[in-house]
Amino acid sequence: GITYLDHAGSALFPESLLKAFADDLRNNVYGNPHSQNISSKLTYDTIEHVRYRILQHFHTTAEDYTIIFTSGCTAALKLIAESFPWIPEGTKQPSSRFCYLTDSHTSVVGMRGVTASMNVLSVPIKPKEILLAKSRLPAEEQNCTTPHLFSYPAQSNFSGTKYPLSWIQDIKSGKLCPIKIPGKWFVLLDAASYVSSSPLDLGVHQADFIPISFYKIFGFPTGLGALLVNNRIAPLLRKTYFGGGTAAAYLAGEDFYFPRKSIAERFEDGTVSFLDIIALKHGFDVLEKLTGGMEKIKQHTFALAHYTYTVLSNLKYANGAPVVRIYSDTDFSNPDVQGPIINFNVLDENGEVLGFSQVENMASLHNIHVRTGCFCNTGACQMHLDISNEDIQRNLQAGHVCGDNIDLVDGRPTGSVRISFGYMSSFEDAQTFLNFIIATRLSKSDAEIPFQSVTKPTTESVPDEHLSFNNADKLSPILQISDGELRNIPCETETTGSWQPPEPEAESIRAAVSETAVPTCRKGGKPITVAKIYLYPIKSCSAFEVTEWPVGNQGLLYDRNWMVVNQNGVCMTQKQEPRLCLVNPSIDLKQKIMVIQAEGMDPISVSLEDNTGKEAVICESKVCSHRVKTYDCGERIAGWLSVFLGRPCRLIRQSSDMKSKSHQKNTKGLTPATNISLSLVNEAQYLLINVASILQLKEHISARLKEPLEIEELIRRFRANIVISAPESFEEEEWAEISIGALQFQVVGPCSRCQIICIDQQSGERNKEILQSLSAARGRKTNFGIYLMNQPLRSSFSDILSVGSQVLPVLKENTEIQPPTSSEEKCSG
Repeated sequence: GITYLDHAGSALFPESLLKAFADDLRNNVYGNPHSQNISSKLTYDTIEHVRYRILQHFHTTAEDYTIIFTSGCTAALKLIAESFPWIPEGTKQPSSRFCYLTDSHTSVVGMRGVTASMNVLSVPIKPKEILLAKSRLPAEEQNCTTPHLFSYPAQSNFSGTKYPLSWIQDIKSGKLCPIKIPGKWFVLLDAASYVSSSPLDLGVHQADFIPISFYKIFGFPTGLGALLVNNRIAPLLRKTYFGGGTAAAYLAGEDFYFPRKSIAERFEDGTVSFLDIIALKHGFDVLEKLTGGMEKIKQHTFALAHYTYTVLSNLKYANGAPVVRIYSDTDFSNPDVQGPIINFNVLDENGEVLGFSQVENMASLHNIHVRTGCFCNTGACQMHLDISNEDIQRNLQAGHVCGDNIDLVDGRPTGSVRISFGYMSSFEDAQTFLNFIIATRLSKSDAEIPFQSVTKPTTESVPDEHLSFNNADKLSPILQISDGELRNIPCETETTGSWQPPEPEAESIRAAVSETAVPTCRKGGKPITVAKIYLYPIKSCSAFEVTEWPVGNQGLLYDRNWMVVNQNGVCMTQKQEPRLCLVNPSIDLKQKIMVIQAEGMDPISVSLEDNTGKEAVICESKVCSHRVKTYDCGERIAGWLSVFLGRPCRLIRQSSDMKSKSHQKNTKGLTPATNISLSLVNEAQYLLINVASILQLKEHISARLKEPLEIEELIRRFRANIVISAPESFEEEEWAEISIGALQFQVVGPCSRCQIICIDQQSGERNKEILQSLSAARGRKTNFGIYLMNQPLRSSFSDILSVGSQVLPVLKENTEIQPPTSSEEKCSG
């Protein structure tokens, strides 16, 4: 029975969001992301996935922006003030300036308290003044590098006015100068109010800082925000305090501190609100499902605001006096310049203002929730209500403070009433509010004219390409706006091109052979041959054994091209779901399909043809700290896997057009400037194990187990691609490189084993003795097998790996292969 009209204060959360989040928490254990255990790793990976989801929501990537989680927009603004590279007054260099639009939230204006302590001047600028600031600096002053910061809201939280996003580039390029002073301008775009109901494209409008609060968008979780920092300025930010998780190293007894390399980790002091961050993933999912996206929300909420504004502004008393005074800079004709906020005061027949507290109390009796006061925006309140600086100080002396119910001082208003619409607002909400105003202010005869003179919004069909977003049809009608009513401020949705940032340089291989190694050929001995070949089309699922197989540029063709992800888009492995080993994929090259089988399930097939057309949505995922581009394989296989595993999951595939760019390593010892492309593996293209090493390990394990393990079962537990038969156990650890037929491989390090080897690949049952035995047998090490990278071929032979082929290793002088230098837990997946 509540009519909620304070969506600018906070959005409301839908029941489906809470249910999805609660189900997530019931089905998963999320540990502290600063720990290294499995539950903590799941938390860390999910948080990273959410970062990508946020960037995707704002049409940008990790190449351009970094997400720093904060407790809210206010904390993000404080962080900017404290870390911006200000140059104070009194130095030899020209000093910095902090400029802000007077129509700004208190939290923006409050930044001047920090800048003042740093001896940096703050300059407030009225909206009209910035429009007149179109004069370039002299050429000699344009070379000055003194950093200045200009802050303005994308949308006024007071009136809903949308300020031009084109200011961002105009100010950064020098076309607009907030004040005439030499230096380089950076732009802080306060987007907290704007992003709750409008799409923001940071690929087009590249502000340097964008603070947001997520409860403004989703309603839940609260107490969580983010600062999106443009990576071009991120390295310039300065920080004094360092909290838990931000240090790469420090000394307690001496003044020594070295920050973490990641900008996000450097500025996220202490443990982030990880469960709240995980809730964001469900927020994005539900928002998209219910509405169809931010553009639809923008049109929907504007339609309601336009309708309400039109009726409200036409309400008259019998004497012709207006019922309300609306504080607005626009005529509500264009959603690109006006948001879904209406700010007003109710008047009596004589034009005198009724106090906002009185209006709010009356609204509460009608179960209508509005917001009153100055809305933490004194600058806009002063501008629209014509309150002078002296009035503010006089009102304070009279006992009025921000947030109280003293609404009139000497008959003049100290604030106003604000209503705001959100994506779940309805036409009925608008009518309920208007009926309340009419019922409390007008007689029945007065009320007839306005409603007759205003036409109910007409419906405009919005194409919905998303089959699962049919609920978007329930949104309110969209207003027909004539072309003549549109202003000449560019609209984000009119952008036809999308700038693609250059891909970063490929990562250097962590598990590299020592540069000091001097290769020598293995002498004498029995020949070494390939005994078995396995590929794992779906990461962490069952092996597919072959006798010969094509080799691609990422390893065995189709090896780990797919992976199963949970409802948050995070990769599932046998660590979390041992039953994955019971999913049996096989590749049919002739029919170009992958057939997937499991006990109790009908076989299902997936095409080998790459499906990266327009219908495929490319997403970013993480595999063992590497970013990869993937796309979803559809509802059919997702349902099949979810039924078998008993939990919501999906099958995703690595995008072929991104393989060579998004998941690469540079490997020492290979051809210079050669990029090694990886599939969805953790560390390297191939994993090799030796049967002789398996047999030696089997003796140690058998001594600890009641029932001896079969050699075949042990081989499968170690999930190798290439199983060789060599005379000596563990001699593979002395190799620097090997040749198999025409194929050449570089050894890039040992494989440090995790608990996946404890899982019986035939039954999915765990036995912790396996890992303990390996550790005992190898002197507390858990290395078993070696990682290989395939060197580029320079021969005309076909790229085929076959069982029975001879293996020709090259020894290295230093026989100790260094393990990969990373804290990541290694496993074959």
